[in-house]
Amino acid sequence: MNAINTSVSLNMSIVRPEYFFITGLTGIQYSRYFYMFLFCTYVIAVIGNSAVLLLVAVERSLHSPKYIGVFNLALADFGEANALIPNMMKTFLFDSQYISYNACLANMFFVFFFSTMQSSTLVVLAYDRFIAICLPLRYHAIVTNTIMCFIFSAIWAFNAFMVGTLVLLINRISFCKTNVVQSFFCDHGPVYKLSCNDRTVNAVLAVFNMCLYLIVPLILIVLSYICILFALSKVTTWEGRLKALKTCVTHLLLVASLFLPILCIYLFASTTTLSPNARVISSSFSYAIPPMINPIIYVLNTAEIKDFIRKIFKNRSRPT
Repeated sequence: MNAINTSVSLNMSIVRPEYFFITGLTGIQYSRYFYMFLFCTYVIAVIGNSAVLLLVAVERSLHSPKYIGVFNLALADFGEANALIPNMMKTFLFDSQYISYNACLANMFFVFFFSTMQSSTLVVLAYDRFIAICLPLRYHAIVTNTIMCFIFSAIWAFNAFMVGTLVLLINRISFCKTNVVQSFFCDHGPVYKLSCNDRTVNAVLAVFNMCLYLIVPLILIVLSYICILFALSKVTTWEGRLKALKTCVTHLLLVASLFLPILCIYLFASTTTLSPNARVISSSFSYAIPPMINPIIYVLNTAEIKDFIRKIFKNRSRPT
């Protein structure tokens, strides 16, 4: 795959391939079953997150700051699942592993954009729990629907700018050795590392974005829960403490489903040598599993959503 068709920019300094070749899982006999499993996670993610989006949109009792956050997280999950898994199905189940240069950058943008929205939304939901528990008397003055809508509008715009910059800077590097991407989609790291000219800016921005959307959110969430635990230590009864903690269970499960797989991958990658196939499998799980699990967590651990679903079934079971 070293001989590739290239189109050269007007100043004849940047060499770009007409297409990339996505390797995915190579040399595994039953890899199709793995992709079929991912397809099942896609179906569950799309149906589950669509249901959550519809529930929050139509039920007036859910038009609150907390559920504006839940709506945005479901929207991010829905977007990531659609940006990632259908392309994987087309690529590997139908042996269409070639992707054009521009389509590769578009795929990279949408996957990273929606994944950054997931971590950012969890920080906002942690802020919501922090205010609700540490400043309960001022909650309705500090956290309003208007403020939450403004916060999320700013986050969507900021993340689009950051991820757009990350992707557009791919255009400044040359690809003159190979066009084979060692990943299951147009992943930023494997793509920019194919360059044969200076890629320092791309590497720095990649590390910066990793810190911005992985390390910083985790630090902010941990700090918010340290403050929450400190506030709960002042509550005199265990019943009061448990009641407050129960309101955080759903958020903590969402944080665990998103960050634990990613942290495990980084831990294993830093302590052991992962084969390309093992890295692809673990990375694809870290992207595909949270959008599937999150709507299940909403339904099983959110009293308002469970009450709304019970009300729907009761109304349908009543004789007309």
